[in-house]
Amino acid sequence: MPTYTFIDESIDGGMEWDEFLSIAEKEEFLEKNKQIRQVIKPVALVGDHISGVGPKTDEGFKENMQRIASKYPNSPLADKFGGSTQSHAEIKTRVAIDKHRKVVERSGFSASKKKTL
Repeated sequence: MPTYTFIDESIDGGMEWDEFLSIAEKEEFLEKNKQIRQVIKPVALVGDHISGVGPKTDEGFKENMQRIASKYPNSPLADKFGGSTQSHAEIKTRVAIDKHRKVVERSGFSASKKKTL
């Protein structure tokens, strides 16, 4: 059963409190007590994932993922973390080249810059 917050507006300044009621009990309670209204409060959400940024990974986790990726060089994990044999610059260069290839493929041009049919 949910917890609801109510306020009694007949008291000076209003008195606010919480009740643990079912939905039917809440509706019945509000019907009987017209001077009391429900207070809607925002829900507290915890975590980085709420804003779409996602949790940050620490360096120890990245190193471990690179160690695993080095054993599987052609995997998506290796594409993301690169393994221990690639430097950060090499990883970024490969990502930029892959991105450029996708743009060229989408635009319909071949590697020789001639329009493909």
